[in-house]
Amino acid sequence: MTSSQQTPEPEGHGDGPGGGHGGHAHGHSHSHGPAAPVSRHLRKVIAAVVIPFATAVVVGLVVLWPGGTPAHERTGVGFDRQTEQGRVVSVEKVDCKDVNAAQVPPTGDTSTPEGREAVESQRGECGKATIEVTTGANAGRRFVEIVQPDAPRQLDEGQGVVVAYAPDAPRDLQYSVIDVNRKVPLTVLAAIFAIVVVLVGRMRGVMALIALAASFVVLTFFILPAILEGSNPLVVAVVGASAIMLIALYLCHGLSARTSVAVLGTLISLLLIGLLGSLFIDWASLSGNTDDNTGLIHGLYPEIDLSGLLLAGIIIGSLGVLDDVTVTQTSAVWELHQADPRMGPRALYRAAIRIGRDHIASVVNTLVLAYAGAALPLLLLFSIAQSSVGTVANSELVAEEIVRTLVGSIGLVASVPVTTVLAALVVSADREGTSEARPAGRGGRRRRAK
Repeated sequence: MTSSQQTPEPEGHGDGPGGGHGGHAHGHSHSHGPAAPVSRHLRKVIAAVVIPFATAVVVGLVVLWPGGTPAHERTGVGFDRQTEQGRVVSVEKVDCKDVNAAQVPPTGDTSTPEGREAVESQRGECGKATIEVTTGANAGRRFVEIVQPDAPRQLDEGQGVVVAYAPDAPRDLQYSVIDVNRKVPLTVLAAIFAIVVVLVGRMRGVMALIALAASFVVLTFFILPAILEGSNPLVVAVVGASAIMLIALYLCHGLSARTSVAVLGTLISLLLIGLLGSLFIDWASLSGNTDDNTGLIHGLYPEIDLSGLLLAGIIIGSLGVLDDVTVTQTSAVWELHQADPRMGPRALYRAAIRIGRDHIASVVNTLVLAYAGAALPLLLLFSIAQSSVGTVANSELVAEEIVRTLVGSIGLVASVPVTTVLAALVVSADREGTSEARPAGRGGRRRRAK
């Protein structure tokens, strides 16, 4: 923990990485003043809790650190395909019958959806696209792709595409277009995002972007490869999420007692989410193998515990919003104490929990709508099938999302009183800091230390 003297600054200034303004790399952005005073004794108490936890996280990273993603023989199914980059050289309009885009059933039966689709696909003009492979050993090679008029993805001349390569297939069938190249629009959007964050957040925004990059590094180089190597997904998720939490919170909010209280509140809430998630995933018999992607993972790496992978996803998915809630509650308590240093822990808790209740309502609604939006195509299918609400909720696909949403929401709700209690006890117990925080006189400045 560090100690320093600061004076109040106008809002929007003094937002260096060690200041008290609360911007961070998650979905909400908050701005808070410098942290209220904390005595040396109390900083030692907080350090006695946080330092062993941080040490345990570092040890966990070292012990579980993977040697890289395990190699495997490609199956050519789904995402497990060898891909190259390509470019559409030309697109020619031709009659669909001439290119045999689809065959009508030999029986002429059009009563089935497949038969009707085959008939429709032979009507109108198809696109005969010539594709040139631009990467790999066969760069410069060309092949033809037929695009039907009702295909959801049409090809345009000069467009970049992603092509799948099947080396064991006949030469004319080795390459096929599987997607378009979206690197340019995604890169531009990411650049706009970074510029907006820096313009609004200034130095705090820069630190938030660094924390975001560090989170992706931990996810890409630790969490995913460690799970693929066969490590317990729950243990990997707890260690990885804890590392992300420590990096993001201390980078964005500074090395202070206030940030440390937010860390402790987040940690307790994550443990609660882990316990509840483990209980209800087992009780509801959720396998975690609910779609083609998880089925492919299980086929390639059968030793991976998919139910554990589901639990790991719940923990990591809840972390971002948890950080937001705990930082907000901790800052609320600090600001209330700074406004009236005579407030005791009970009064501080009552005042701050009213702020927390408003935050609870917004973040829970955010979580539920986010999961509902992600599962919207699935819900549409159930609606088309005219399934009852009970049938829909009982299916594993939907039950998995229900457990994910409710367990995460319980952790979020619990984080508000837990963090508020911790923060109220810390600032109220800090008698030395409280005396230093009293105003020096009318219009005087307060001495503040972290």
